[in-house]
Amino acid sequence: MMTKLTRTSAFYGILGLVLGFYYRELTKMNDFTGTTQLGTSHTHAFALGMLVFLIVLLLEANFKLSEQGKTYRLFYIFYNIGLIMTIAMLTFHGTMTVLGNETGAAVSGIAGLGHIFLTIGLMLLFHTLAKAVKNK
Repeated sequence: MMTKLTRTSAFYGILGLVLGFYYRELTKMNDFTGTTQLGTSHTHAFALGMLVFLIVLLLEANFKLSEQGKTYRLFYIFYNIGLIMTIAMLTFHGTMTVLGNETGAAVSGIAGLGHIFLTIGLMLLFHTLAKAVKNK
């Protein structure tokens, strides 16, 4: 499990670097000087992806979260789905803004669903952590 968490954290770290590069190059190529959600996609990948999974890795090492059963697996699934959805919609909406295109309500709706999945994932993480602390 610790290898899986390390790889997940590394994935989001690499994704954050790629998104930062994409943001810089896309805005330069289009002479875009305004603000856009694209600028926050790489920070979401770093903070909510790489850093959170590094913290979960430390919690796993100390509390064996993965041994707490189904809630840990559900945390991992819900949190990753939510984070990918959120980052994808930030990237898509930001790209459309840089290119001068509008996005519809569906983009906001999908981003909202991503945040809901993230919230459920965090609730499951805290539930799992509470069980692990109690068992220790």
